[in-house]
This record gives sequence, structure tokens and C-alpha cells, in this order.
Amino acid sequence: MPLETGLIAEVIHTVVETDTAAAYGSGLVRVLSTPHLIALMENAAQKVIEPFLETGQTAVGTLVEMQHLAATPVGMQVTVRAELLAVEKRRLRFSVEAWDEKERIGSCIHERVIIDRARFMERVAQKQQEVPGTGSNSAAR
Repeated sequence: MPLETGLIAEVIHTVVETDTAAAYGSGLVRVLSTPHLIALMENAAQKVIEPFLETGQTAVGTLVEMQHLAATPVGMQVTVRAELLAVEKRRLRFSVEAWDEKERIGSCIHERVIIDRARFMERVAQKQQEVPGTGSNSAAR
């Protein structure tokens, strides 16, 4: 069955300390961080397409246009819902909404591209070999 617009998936997540802005270093508050909310949004979009991917395929995020609208404290549950809006060959466009137990906390437009995982990782490995000091044991720049 091919990918079609209108496909939907949800991710439900309870906010823990490691998800907070304080833990991410993106603020000194114990609420769901924007980087973690983006990760949940990407996860929901990936979940939409997982059943349709062929063996060896995955998808990578290429665009996130997001608004983080409200704070969500530790212990509160978040529901993220992604809907596939457009399919243009390997490029996929999603609308994603996030809610906590009280209110809407975020929305985004997200794009992913379907890739051959092995070929993609070969290019990553080649890039590491071409640039000295970028292996897994190198220091951050």
C-alpha cells in the first residue's frame, strides 16, 4: 500500500527530568524543552510512515518550522499527533500538533525524506574519513 495524504499517527509521552530545558541547557526551567518537543514531533511523523517503508529504508528530517506555545511540567503527559499532508516522490510533508493534559503546547510543519539507510551511512562514513578528527573519539569542535 503506497503512502497517501491523510495518514495519522500519535506519540504519547510523560515528561521526565531529562526532557526539561534545564537538562538540555536551553533554559533553567523544569518544563518540557523545545528540543525534546521537536524530537517527539519528528518521532510522530516517522511513526506515520514506518509501516510503509521497504526493508533498508528509513526517513530523515530535513525541515522543522515549529511554534512552542505553552510550558509542560515534569510528570504531565504529552500527546503528539502527526498527519501526512503531501507526498512528493521521497519528500514528505507533515502537520504536527502537540497537547499536554491542559492545552495545545505546539504545532509544526515538518518534512522528511525517505532514504536508503545503508547508502546514507556509507556517505556518512566517507565524510568522516575525509575530514580528520571527526571520528567517534574526536573532541567536539
